[in-house]
Amino acid sequence: MMVRGLTMTALLALMTAGAMHAQVLQSDDSARPDAVSAPADSVATTATSNDAAAKAPANITDPSAIADTSTAPTADAALPNAPLPNSLPGNPQPKIIAGYQRPTEKVKLVNYLFDAYGPFPIVGSALVAGINQADNSPRDWDQGLRGYGRRWGSDFGIAAITTTTRYGLAEILHEDTLYYRCECSGVFPRLRHALISTFTGRRGEDGHRVFSVPSLVAPYVGSFAAVYAWYPQRYDASDAFRSANYSLLAYAGGNVVLEFFPTGPHSLLSKFHLQNRHAAPEPSN
Repeated sequence: MMVRGLTMTALLALMTAGAMHAQVLQSDDSARPDAVSAPADSVATTATSNDAAAKAPANITDPSAIADTSTAPTADAALPNAPLPNSLPGNPQPKIIAGYQRPTEKVKLVNYLFDAYGPFPIVGSALVAGINQADNSPRDWDQGLRGYGRRWGSDFGIAAITTTTRYGLAEILHEDTLYYRCECSGVFPRLRHALISTFTGRRGEDGHRVFSVPSLVAPYVGSFAAVYAWYPQRYDASDAFRSANYSLLAYAGGNVVLEFFPTGPHSLLSKFHLQNRHAAPEPSN
């Protein structure tokens, strides 16, 4: 009986404590009716107004002076644009060559025809043939006018095949092998530019410099074609290789001439130079 009495007493005590706790909660809720009866839109409006008040400058006392924030630009609009994938530090954009203007197909065709069959290759082949005539090379070809004519025709044919190979491979590889004068100043920087241009070309719309396979291969194609087509039979690959090295040096010398020779409107080169030989036309301003 004592245990039952103690149990009943504990139950009554728990029920009393629960009732008192519920009454306290009810009294607290009744003391704040706006927290229960306020609609959801009113709460949202109050929160928005509180945020606007918090963002307003402290020294503004007139509510009408507060600017309307409904049309203000968002924080994201003030952020800079994200960098392009090819402009990231690990993948920079190729540098655009100053003053570069990619030649059209017509310009390249005109330059090829002039560079292969114009007055410069004709005169250049005549000079080389004169040197070969003086050295009696090849000695299988006679002296006199007949021998000179064979040597001139051989040198002109080598130059034509070399130029055709250079322009043809450049067209296949989408490469620009025309010569562009240096934007720099000074003898040594310009000389370095002319020599480097012997082994390099331009690619893409930006004209970035690349190693030029056509410029390197073309002299050897011309020399090997001459040795195995019309040179005496005693000539072999070693003679063709040696002759190609001379042709490559001559091409480098031509670039040096194009770099340093005056090309103004009243210069001698401008009177005989169509499109600056194998140089693309300068961009118009």
